[in-house]
Amino acid sequence: MPVILKNDYRPSIFLRNGHTNTLYSYFFRKRKLIPWCRIRVNTPDQDFYDVDWLKHTDNHQLVILLHGLEGSSASQYINGLAPILYDKGFDIAAINFRSCSGVSNLQLDMYHSGYTKDLSQFIDTETESYSTVVICGFSLGGNVTMKYAGQSGTNINPKIKAVIGVSVPCDLRPGSARLKRWYNFPYEQNFIGSLMKKMAHKATLFPDIVNMKNASRVHHLWDFDDYYTAPLHGFEDAEDYYRQSNSKQFLAQISIAALMINAQDDTFLTKECFPYEVAEEKDNFYLMAPKYGGHCGFAQIKKGMLWSEIVITDFILDKTR
Repeated sequence: MPVILKNDYRPSIFLRNGHTNTLYSYFFRKRKLIPWCRIRVNTPDQDFYDVDWLKHTDNHQLVILLHGLEGSSASQYINGLAPILYDKGFDIAAINFRSCSGVSNLQLDMYHSGYTKDLSQFIDTETESYSTVVICGFSLGGNVTMKYAGQSGTNINPKIKAVIGVSVPCDLRPGSARLKRWYNFPYEQNFIGSLMKKMAHKATLFPDIVNMKNASRVHHLWDFDDYYTAPLHGFEDAEDYYRQSNSKQFLAQISIAALMINAQDDTFLTKECFPYEVAEEKDNFYLMAPKYGGHCGFAQIKKGMLWSEIVITDFILDKTR
């Protein structure tokens, strides 16, 4: 029963708050200058996404990193973890979801919490030289990771040895509803501002499809998903999008080692995002739910590595021996 109750994350008093822990690493952690090699991957639907690589010579172990909503390979959690795993001997592929590499994608659709087709294509076409692959996703990227692994089930590519999700909103509907709370207002408005800029650009490319008249009605992420994410990606509405895209419904079908790290004080997550029952029933599914950590935080003021980075690294090393 791999519900990991042991909690050795003991942050300073300053970080024992979901907001301060979320924001500390974002604002105060020193970013590393990473010598990424960017490679553009063309997709079957005449689009593309950009992947930033760190490669050794003749290496056969790869970690794929997936960012969160409106993040990129420059996000602090990617920037921090990538060099740590690279120093442990792994090649790194940080996938920038469509439209997230600083360049707008070409097609109408972009990416969303259940958008697994680019990850699937990447594994099928870009990992031929690797015998061992691990996928680690953060927030939205964590949901994509877990959904992909669960939907693949026992048919998952045998080179994939483990999947990891950090701060995963695995039940999207209550998570989106919680973002409406006043204490999440700054985060939500930041997301909406970034997404609406992309929609404005999409409207110039697809004026008959993207209706910017609805922009004034978007006050919450739920609204954005209702007016834009859902119709542009083939869903009926936000409810339908959340229902089809949440990874929680697929967790029990994951057939390989899986680790989910969700902090209890994460202001983005609700109780539905802590799948204790799955972890209790599945020998391969590990759930860590520390009391503190915020959203993609897990900061340690006196140490260079985030607590989550230590846990992730140890888990990957254990599952790839």
